[in-house]
Parts: sequence; structure tokens; C-alpha cells
Amino acid sequence: MRKNKVEVITMGCAKNLVDSEVLMQLFASSGYSVEHDPELFSGEIVVINTCGFIESAREESINMILDVIAAKKRGDVGKVYVMGCLSERYREELETELPEVDGFYGKFNWKELVHDLGKAYHTTPADLRLLTTPPHYAYVKIAEGCNQKCAYCSIPIMTGGYKSRPMEEILSEVEALAQAGTVEIQLIAQDLTYYGVDRYGTHRLPELVEQICAIEGIEWVRLHYAYPTDFPTDLLRVMREQPKVCKYLDIALQHSTDHMLRLMRRRTTAEETEALLARIRREVPGIHIRTTLMVGHPGETEADFESLLDFVRRQRFERMGAFIYSHEEGTYGYRHYEDDIPAAIKQERLDRLMALQEEIALAEAESKVGTTQRVIIDRLEEDYAIGRTQYDSPDVDPEVYVTGEGLRVGHFYQVRITSSVGYDLVGEAL
Repeated sequence: MRKNKVEVITMGCAKNLVDSEVLMQLFASSGYSVEHDPELFSGEIVVINTCGFIESAREESINMILDVIAAKKRGDVGKVYVMGCLSERYREELETELPEVDGFYGKFNWKELVHDLGKAYHTTPADLRLLTTPPHYAYVKIAEGCNQKCAYCSIPIMTGGYKSRPMEEILSEVEALAQAGTVEIQLIAQDLTYYGVDRYGTHRLPELVEQICAIEGIEWVRLHYAYPTDFPTDLLRVMREQPKVCKYLDIALQHSTDHMLRLMRRRTTAEETEALLARIRREVPGIHIRTTLMVGHPGETEADFESLLDFVRRQRFERMGAFIYSHEEGTYGYRHYEDDIPAAIKQERLDRLMALQEEIALAEAESKVGTTQRVIIDRLEEDYAIGRTQYDSPDVDPEVYVTGEGLRVGHFYQVRITSSVGYDLVGEAL
């Protein structure tokens, strides 16, 4: 066990990652040595930032807690603390079931951890955090919570209503990141496109993005987790006119039929969804759309699922993920619907949907062979560098394997794409 060392483990989404980075800075300011996601547990303190979105995420978080508890029993680590969405939602149950954990903190009170340890609490600016990403890109969370009432979703239960951060605070954070060498900003929120409505009375995401583009040093701005209902269409003008905005939009659609959208309480229709997608592609030529779809929601018929497959065939999403419905306690769906679709059918639908998307994604990769793309380098291997185009977000999207002399991490290169290997691309720096 290494004295005065804190190890922070992040489960779940990039929004959790930002929280972990702020906590790490607080620990570092208090004199601790800090490490993120260690390969081996050896710290005096281990903090696990949990995810509680769906059953599989909860299981993953619980298994990590049990692994760290085992390390504590072996004497490899000292104290174990748990924070984040899982402990926000199930704190009492966790305290009963896992007495070996030294303390539980929720989604919003985890900063008290440093104070509770008896260290001097250093109040740090909102833009000060210890990045866990490579320094050339960073996630910037522009809001907490969510005002949508989707039937299946437990996130508002854990995070509460939507709370936009002040625009000047976000811009200050981005300026600090740019001065430190960050060139790519990943804007994130549970519902990015709602930004500003609660604080300013109107959608302010288009303005925020334009202001970020004006910051010297920022080269790419990427948008994550748009919501299709009440979409601020002026954002499309900004995406079209501002060369720094990646032609990439992450917008979860969940399903394609009126029947399912109504059961899911998505406040939109199939016709409106298709019209929005058409408008996005028309007004932002070349845009790559990432979406997420769900199978096995209560009430989903075979006809609904076949319609979903047809929808994906028509839309040919450049990036797509899917997941199986999870019957989440406390949600509208849990209270009003029976989880009526057998697990085997859910899995079969997921497999069929992702097999279809695999064909589309492989064809999309092949279509880029022979083109020249601007690529940012994320890391270096022995014989090549690995980077991404503007159409690819870190960790979830395809990569580009680049050959060339003197390639440097965090720098942009024009790369001629020579082949595709699965979803990934291979190219030569020009």
C-alpha cells in the first residue's frame, strides 16, 4: 500500500469522467499523489465513481467495488470510498450490503470526501481539473440533470432536473484548456440541445458553440447527446458555417415507430424524426450521425422491430449503438408496464440490429478509401500512429492507422486513406 496515494476509478460515461477529474484535482491540491484507473490497486485511498444507469452498469460497478474490497482485505489498499450515480440512488442498500466500504457519496456531494478525510479543502475554480484524457482533447460538461421524462430512463431520478452551467463559466473552462494545449473540445450533457432554457429562457447551445469556436487554440468542437424533441435548428447553421465544429452529431433516437415512441414517452413521432434527420443532412452536408437505439422495450411487437430495421436500412447511420431495455425501478415504465418480452427475444433482436449496422458501418469505412481526411493523432505505436477524423469520437468510434515520418500526438495531419480494416481506416500522412 502506497501512503498518500489516491486511486480514482471511473465507471460509466464521460460525464462521470469529468467529475472524477475534478475530484482528482481536489486531492492533488490537498497534497496527494493521484492516479486514474490503475492496473493494480495499491493506494492508501481508492475512490470508485460508479454508474447506475441500467442493470449491466450497476453489476459492473458492484463487481469493481467487490474487487477493491478484496484488495483492501489483502492489505493492498487502505480505505475504499464509493461515489456517483449508483450510490446516489442506492446509498442505504449499499451501506447495509457493503460495510467494508469506508464511505458512500452521491452524485453531487462527493466533494465533501476530501474534507471528511481531514485534509484542507481547497476550493478550486470550476475550470480546474486533472485531465485523464490525452492533453489535446477534453470533455466539457455544460449541464447536469435532465428534464425529459422518458419511460425507461432512471437518469433524472439520480441527477434531478436540468441545470445549465453559466455560459461564462463554460467559456472560462474552455479558455483554460486551450491555454494548456487542448485543441479538441467534447461538449457533453445528458441533453445537450436543451442547454440554456432553464437558465436563460431560450436555447443557447448555438451561441455557446459559436463562442467556443472563437477561442484561440481550439480546432475541433464535437457535440454529444442531442435530443430530437425541440431541437434548436439554428445549431445546424452554426455547424455548417463554423469550420471548427465537427460534422458529427450524437443524437439518441431510441426507436422509429409512433407506437414505440409513444410508449417510451419521447414526445415525438416517426414522421417528425425522419423530417429532422433529413433536415440535419440537408443543412449540414457530409455530417456523420451517431445514434443509439433500444430493443425489447415493453410493448415492442415484431412489427415494431421490423420497422426499426427498415428505418436503419433507410437512414444508414454512420455510427450506431444499441442496447436492450432494462426494467429500472422508479421509472415510469417500471410503474406502468410489464417487462413482457423474453430475454432471448431481446437478445435476438439486438443481434439482428447490430448485424445490420455492421454491414452499413463496414460499407461506410470502405467508402472513405481514396479520400484525404484531416486526422488528429491520439497515440503512437511502434510502426504507426493512431488517430481520428472529425467523424470519430474517442473510445467509441473507428480509428485511423497512420504511417509517416515524425508524427506527433495532438497534431493534425492530412492523411490519404489507402484501405479499411473492419471499421477502422489505414492511411498515409501527406
